[in-house]
Amino acid sequence: MAVEPASAPSADTSLLLRNAENGVVTLRMNRPSQFNALSEGLLAALQHEIDALASDPDVRCVVLESAGRAFCAGHDLREMRSQPSLDYYRELFRKCGSVMQGLQALPVPVIAKVQGIATAAGCQLVASCDLAVAADTARFAVSGINVGLFCSTPAVALSRNVSAKRAFEMLVTAKFIDAAQAVDWGLINHAVPESDLDARVRALAGDILSKSPSAIRYGKRMFYKQRQMDLADAYDYAGDVMARNMMEADASEGIDAFLQKRAPRWQS
Repeated sequence: MAVEPASAPSADTSLLLRNAENGVVTLRMNRPSQFNALSEGLLAALQHEIDALASDPDVRCVVLESAGRAFCAGHDLREMRSQPSLDYYRELFRKCGSVMQGLQALPVPVIAKVQGIATAAGCQLVASCDLAVAADTARFAVSGINVGLFCSTPAVALSRNVSAKRAFEMLVTAKFIDAAQAVDWGLINHAVPESDLDARVRALAGDILSKSPSAIRYGKRMFYKQRQMDLADAYDYAGDVMARNMMEADASEGIDAFLQKRAPRWQS
């Protein structure tokens, strides 16, 4: 797959590589010797790409992957220790939270493609993506507690993917879970042999690309917003979204195609 540096102001563009093909944008974290730890530069590059993707109508799906043997080992601890001030740490975690929320706010699905380890903020990154496919040898942990730092910001995303007791056990013990457990607990969607990882992610992206772009965009925005509502408000909101979706040309085309027993021709 041909890749090019992602453009990010005030950041080393070699830290994040970008490839766009047939509506799928692949972002590859590129700090393999540091296990793709989230340095300030890498966070800046990710934020820049997220901001650009949010307004790109040609994007249908985003894949987040990494170079080397690990997906992401969390924050760059050496960099963090170089500036020991409360203001610096607050700003660092704000920037990280902005990236995580930005992934969820993108109007198209984001797939995490995971190999090796995903620890601390790396596990948070997986949990912040809409979908995740991992090699069956991948492992996941929120291991800050081992160095005296409770993974508070990773806990936000983790506890929205797995049950409270499972999340809390991971947070206070730093124990790894394997890919099979991650599937069972709801952190990832699929675990496959590493040799099949590329093909499984392509197939999942292909499934998304075969559906109506406008319906996917309506659906992702609705899905996360309704989760923050009580039941009655969620139904009121979802009903309005579904009615608006019905007014789209793709909905008319899709229903007509179903009734006429033919493949739909999406217009959006």
